[in-house]
Amino acid sequence: MAPETQAHGPTPRYFTWEEVAQRSGRDKERWLVIDRKVYNISEFTRRHPGGSRVLSHYAGQDATDPFVAFHINKGLVKKYMNSLLIGELSPEQPSFEPTKNKELTDEFRELRATVEQMGLMKANHVFFLLHLLHILLLDVVAWLTLWIFGTSFMPLLLCTALLTTVQVQAGWLQHDFGHLSVFSSSMWNHLLHHFVIGHLKGVPASWWNHLHFQHHAKPNCFRKDPDINMHPIFFSLGKILSVELGKQKKKYMPYNHQHKYFFLIGPPALVPFFFQWYVFYFVFKRKKWVDLAWMTSFYARVLLTYVPLLGLKGFLGLFFIVRLLESNWFVWVTQMNHIPMHMDHDQNVDWVSTQIQATCNVHKSAFNDWFTGHLNFQIEHHLFPMMPRHNYHKVAPLVKSLCAKHGIEYQSKPLLSAFADIIHSLKDYGQIWLDAYLHQ
Repeated sequence: MAPETQAHGPTPRYFTWEEVAQRSGRDKERWLVIDRKVYNISEFTRRHPGGSRVLSHYAGQDATDPFVAFHINKGLVKKYMNSLLIGELSPEQPSFEPTKNKELTDEFRELRATVEQMGLMKANHVFFLLHLLHILLLDVVAWLTLWIFGTSFMPLLLCTALLTTVQVQAGWLQHDFGHLSVFSSSMWNHLLHHFVIGHLKGVPASWWNHLHFQHHAKPNCFRKDPDINMHPIFFSLGKILSVELGKQKKKYMPYNHQHKYFFLIGPPALVPFFFQWYVFYFVFKRKKWVDLAWMTSFYARVLLTYVPLLGLKGFLGLFFIVRLLESNWFVWVTQMNHIPMHMDHDQNVDWVSTQIQATCNVHKSAFNDWFTGHLNFQIEHHLFPMMPRHNYHKVAPLVKSLCAKHGIEYQSKPLLSAFADIIHSLKDYGQIWLDAYLHQ
């Protein structure tokens, strides 16, 4: 009779942080760590639902906190990730790299658990329904203004103001659905995201996801945050990057005058002269046919409703002016939180430091909340990207306490001061670049 044998599971493979760090993608191999588990994402990045680049930005690093921040059903996602699991950190290895603040990370994770227990990650659906209804109402009123009162100057002016407001507010609302912060189901968030960004704005959801998730993963990190890709072609951004650019004797633009030409190629140009055509290039190049269908529904709707009232040339003129005004509103609001803040290459610091050093807030008021889509609470939004925006002000005192305890500056300022700081910082960066260009 054969002797009995005892079945044993496979012995786990153990790795050091040095081994993980070597798989950062430079040799086409990419690993990352989540909860001490080591995953080989080399072949998975292209299939990642959130985009390939956002995942690659954490190659060779611990990604536990961003994983928690960006996923609704974490248990289900981890089941799918089992096929990527290749081992875990050796028992003597710390849970994350020495570049990350352990005490701060541990306390933030405790804070997140407290936030979840307080129910601050749960959305008030009435809040978002009212925001959607006010957008739809303004959209209808804009058209009725021309239909009832004609196309003379004053009705056209009112219609333009209303449509601009519709486009901007729809931009803030799609941001909520895109971050999965409204419904507990990913499916409903994605469906409403397609409706708001695709049908109400004519923009592909996949394009927004591709860019915006990278921004949240590594804000103000050069080569990883697409929101600062205008460095160095158009602007010199950040003190560290500006010195670097000056020392390299690179001059694509007269950066010492960038605080002046920002008014020309920044706020008025981004949406009508870049986004407007690039989104079509994106969907055709990547074969995003579902997004194209939603975009087509937007253009069919606005053409059928406005061309009979204004004619084709009149409609195109109105459309351009609305995009121009929308662009100004959008750029000033989105850049006030980031351009004046720290910028550098990725230094692989902890989640809290990564987010707070790159963001600042604008004081709360009913107008500021509405005007910015609650992005005046940029710090809280970056720390908890899936938190419904109506709860930002509730978690803010807890975040302030965490920052005070660890000596981290928590910046909040008036709205107009935030706008002015964009220009002041651009002027400072331009002078820093010039000094390095001439003297270093």
